[in-house]
Amino acid sequence: MQIAPTPLAGLFTVETEPQGDERGFFHRLFDADSFADAGIDFLPRQSGISRNLRRGTLRGLHYQKAPAEQAKLVRCLAGAIFDVAVDIRSGSATHGQWYGLELTPENSRALFIPGGFAHGFITLVDDTDVLYELGAGERRELSAGLRWNDPAFSIRWPLEPAVINRRDAEWPDFRSES
Repeated sequence: MQIAPTPLAGLFTVETEPQGDERGFFHRLFDADSFADAGIDFLPRQSGISRNLRRGTLRGLHYQKAPAEQAKLVRCLAGAIFDVAVDIRSGSATHGQWYGLELTPENSRALFIPGGFAHGFITLVDDTDVLYELGAGERRELSAGLRWNDPAFSIRWPLEPAVINRRDAEWPDFRSES
């Protein structure tokens, strides 16, 4: 497992390599010791899969407010996504900046997103499954989001959304006090 920092403090790429033989393969998706060795305090408390039927499905930008900020380890199990994290931590040197990368089963990458970041993705192909491992449980009363195309971020999405739900389309613009 290779864990590497991104330009945004606390945000890491995670690369793993499936071990295969004539039977198929085994793929370790999470290793607490590897995360601890990289200085990341993360233990999954919940996991879930997002099934996305159409190319151009956009989900996000979501986050969970204090006191239950939610760290996430995000991986694409089938299909392909462009995954994005935005630093909304007040006082952070990279406050308001975003980072994005393509996640596919073939590239065996994941993105570790610490609490205090908003997260979203757009599917690049039909029939895409995304695995979320969450460091804190969902608290609906603390769920929040930011608009995917907010000019404050200027995220360079690789395509326009074809499918986006009303809630995600109507999140408010970013405010520095977020």
